[in-house]
Amino acid sequence: MFRTVSVMAGLIGCLVPLAAHAAEEDANIWLAQTATVDLGGGGQLWLEAQERFTNDASRLGQFLVRPAIGYKLDKTTTAWIGYAYVMTDPVGPVRTNEHRLFQQLSFRLLGDGKGVTITGRTRLEQRFLEEQPGTAWRLRQQLRLTAPLSGKMRGVVWTEPFIGLNETGFQRDGLGLWRNFAGVSVPLGKAVTLEPGYLNQWVVRNGADRVDHTANLTLSASF
Repeated sequence: MFRTVSVMAGLIGCLVPLAAHAAEEDANIWLAQTATVDLGGGGQLWLEAQERFTNDASRLGQFLVRPAIGYKLDKTTTAWIGYAYVMTDPVGPVRTNEHRLFQQLSFRLLGDGKGVTITGRTRLEQRFLEEQPGTAWRLRQQLRLTAPLSGKMRGVVWTEPFIGLNETGFQRDGLGLWRNFAGVSVPLGKAVTLEPGYLNQWVVRNGADRVDHTANLTLSASF
């Protein structure tokens, strides 16, 4: 068990971006609730909400709702199409209302979900802001590793860079965000899982970059 933890800690340490030059740092609390519903015949429904408390976790800086419809191509691969609404309310700049369309492929690369398992998620987004013109295309690639720890608890690490495919008034071309997470997955029942951990978010900006140190808590259910 301890060897597994050490390997996973080393992996996430290598994945965290070198952001020592960042002029800004913030402490956040992010809460997420997800539900996966089996529609039968390979159909899947995904429902997600997130509340992100920013500025030393003192205020609701961002709220997200994201539903999607999926179809299982095989036992380990699911194709999705979905929509997301994101309200962002930073201190100083004006509040924005963002609408996203996305296409996603979720897949398993290694393992069976019981031992060491690696999964991936490739997501292509089309982003629209009510306050600004233009369509921003963005690619997100997540790799996630889980491994058994004690009892039914599993260790979790994942990494996800966000790559802008074009430049608009609200999106830069190239790397814009990079998120890395380390935590645990704790089953609360047959269909409910709690996943607490630490999330590091590196925000690439035209001026000084920003690093968000985030206490992240996700509650997931399957039906």
